[in-house]
Amino acid sequence: MKSNIDKLISEKGYQKKFVAKQVGVSPTQLSLWISMRNFPRADKLFKLAQVLNCKVDDLYEYEEEK
Repeated sequence: MKSNIDKLISEKGYQKKFVAKQVGVSPTQLSLWISMRNFPRADKLFKLAQVLNCKVDDLYEYEEEK
């Protein structure tokens, strides 16, 4: 699996600190989601997608193992 959160934040021209505040988490927590060392709860996934104006499916991408 691959995180697209960082790319989506950049495409919107937002700062990570702003996005974290809108979602209701710390910037550190957002960084953990981006690096995939931790994953958001379902309610935070939907809030993050709303802030980034995308679908929840857009936040992460499944990669086939070779």
